[in-house]
Amino acid sequence: MARLLLSPVLLPFFLAAASVVSNAGVAEAWHWHVWRHIFRGRYGHHDHISSIVSEDDYASLFLHKDDAACPAKGFYNYSAFVSAAERFPEFGSTSRNFDTRRREVAAFLAQISHETTGGWATAPDGPFAWGLCFKEELTPPSNYCDANNTQWPCVPGKSYHGRGPMQLSWNYNYGPAGEALDFDGLGNPEVVASDPAVAFKAALWFWMTPQPPKPSCHDVMVGRYRPTTADKAANRRTGFGLTTNIINGGLECNRTGNAQADDRVGYYRRYGDILGVRNLGPNLDCANQLPFS
Repeated sequence: MARLLLSPVLLPFFLAAASVVSNAGVAEAWHWHVWRHIFRGRYGHHDHISSIVSEDDYASLFLHKDDAACPAKGFYNYSAFVSAAERFPEFGSTSRNFDTRRREVAAFLAQISHETTGGWATAPDGPFAWGLCFKEELTPPSNYCDANNTQWPCVPGKSYHGRGPMQLSWNYNYGPAGEALDFDGLGNPEVVASDPAVAFKAALWFWMTPQPPKPSCHDVMVGRYRPTTADKAANRRTGFGLTTNIINGGLECNRTGNAQADDRVGYYRRYGDILGVRNLGPNLDCANQLPFS
């Protein structure tokens, strides 16, 4: 079993906290239990995601992902999700507020569920029990190659259509994702739909990485987002709705009653309830936000 090595600065604080807990009642001990999970996630233990989403939680969230009707049957396994989260230690662990941590994870899982949904209005267990049903776009309208992007040039014969939990698309996303995660994003984009760990890592890369003028979804959900003058003029306010704007604002934001944006919120509400999120936060939709582009 690995041991937690504390720096001389942290050691006195750790001992003092332990002393307090040894004399505490049930309520104080519960707070110590929560703090311990935060501490472990914040300072390098890889189980910070499993402390928020257990394997049983994961099964409850994605009730139908392994149904025969889902093309991604057997692909999005729990161990691949946990393994991918280890690559991004700040995901689900940035804040010492446990509700903030759970809220971010619920938001991420809701967004990837909409991107891969197999649900419909009268689906068994409801429309929001069918996330992670698809692992790639079935009938892409194009190969998603931006030929004007010379920094990340397309490889002839390759298609950069949506793949993985976040449905990563376009050469200008595959290229930097591959560079960051050590796979050939331009030459071998297919790996995002063939290796579940890479698929989750690519989704988390998109979630964690700012792409100016867009902030990262991570920064939005953990309270780091600071709107620019342009953001304020566009009514781009912090909250789950802003992550929708980052992901697909051009098609879903600045309009009311958008079915796709509403579907994302539906997943977020259900997952927040399962994960015990006490407060889902403000601005769940982006109906009154101008898109970034």
